[in-house]
Amino acid sequence: MAYIQRGSHALRQIIKETNVQSHDRMMQPLFYACQGIRYRKLDVILTTSIEKLGKAGETVKVAPGYFRNHLMPKLLAVPNIDKFAYLIREQRKIYQPKEEVVQVVTKKNVEDKTKEYEKAAYRLLNSRLVLRRSINVEKFRARSTKDDPIELRSPVTKDELVAEVARQLCIKIEPENLHLPTPLETFGMFDVQLQMPKSIPLPEGRFKWTLKVKIRGT
Repeated sequence: MAYIQRGSHALRQIIKETNVQSHDRMMQPLFYACQGIRYRKLDVILTTSIEKLGKAGETVKVAPGYFRNHLMPKLLAVPNIDKFAYLIREQRKIYQPKEEVVQVVTKKNVEDKTKEYEKAAYRLLNSRLVLRRSINVEKFRARSTKDDPIELRSPVTKDELVAEVARQLCIKIEPENLHLPTPLETFGMFDVQLQMPKSIPLPEGRFKWTLKVKIRGT
């Protein structure tokens, strides 16, 4: 570097003594070859993550032309000076992006999940959900016989069953896991069909997954 600097100074002195104009200097390749210091890389702070260069907030070295023509116009980086460094630090404190969590799916993870689903399915199959509801007084009094079903004041919907399963059995299911074409409108015991993944085997002697639901008066 010292030799380059000495050569650069000497070349400037020669150009000055021979009165070379500025536009003539631009045409001298030797002049630029000796100006190695002009082409050293710049320290810049990235404002956003750039592949193969660095993450947002990092200080990296880039070519001056790359910074001037690409990074700076798009505000992808700023010069590494105290003023900009302070602004970037403060901005990162306020808008600190969350690190992306990449979940690696392995065979063991899949097996563990399958076992959890299977355990939950067997528990649903062997449990009974009990709901207490008020009767429809008008229809109760209008019954023709005592054997007529007692209707509820408000039917039990699929969403209510999902919520009760989570509350009473501590099992989270989705509405699509229940096959309930119409709401339950009367007191009594019901077998609500469950729709489980085909990968979960049914117990011996069972032909479908069901959840026992008992609706009784308050």
